[in-house]
Amino acid sequence: MTRSRTRVDAHVKVLDDDVVALAKERGIDALVYAPHFTRLTTVRERAARYADDDLTIVPGREVFTGDWGNRRHLLVVGLDEPVPDYITFEAAMAEFDRQEAAVLVPHPGFATISLTRPEIAAHAERLAAVETYNTKLLPHQNARTRRIAEVTDQPGFGSSYAHLPGTVGEAWTEFDGDLDDADAVVDAFREERPRTVVHRGGVGHQLRGLVEFAHLGYENTWEKLDRLFLSGDEPTLPTNVVYEGRFNDVSVYSGTLSDYRPK
Repeated sequence: MTRSRTRVDAHVKVLDDDVVALAKERGIDALVYAPHFTRLTTVRERAARYADDDLTIVPGREVFTGDWGNRRHLLVVGLDEPVPDYITFEAAMAEFDRQEAAVLVPHPGFATISLTRPEIAAHAERLAAVETYNTKLLPHQNARTRRIAEVTDQPGFGSSYAHLPGTVGEAWTEFDGDLDDADAVVDAFREERPRTVVHRGGVGHQLRGLVEFAHLGYENTWEKLDRLFLSGDEPTLPTNVVYEGRFNDVSVYSGTLSDYRPK
């Protein structure tokens, strides 16, 4: 008898009709949708719009902790209440603990935006998994992520980390059993259920990864943040009215737009 499995592309930034069609074509059963600088309510609404019986969409947040020059990204699923970007790492982790959310470590050890091996080791009991394959990373960087997971004794996960629609389904986390909805996927991570990290191969996969890696130049520029924040909405800054002042005392900036600009 064939054992059932559930394929989860555990981190994507894009979601539309083309993304959904490609995910299904590539045999993906669930996507974790966690766009940058987007409120949890907005993520949930968009996830609900595109989910159907054949593709589960799990709302997630990639929270930026710390300041722009020394930020640590945390991929979080299972949140009940919104958590802003640019608060201290410990404040963010305390809030995730309070909500019993599953905290995943994306692209560990990468540049100045990721948890380091000592940080992962120090917080191991508070983490649900460490990314061991990310399509956007280069081969030597993915080899490093696997070593980090091994030495810190953390479960792995894999994702396309798709910022571009054509990358969705290039890598995934394959769990034993049927995970029928978003809550089941969150529970699988939270409970550290058995899984395998899988990715596509061949020249096409390698080229797709290089295109995504090149896209980092845009993703990490202030020009992009200007386009997000100059609207005046500033949706995930801790001083936004949606957070009702709960995070003002743990914000790493004073709250004006100019204070968020890298020096």
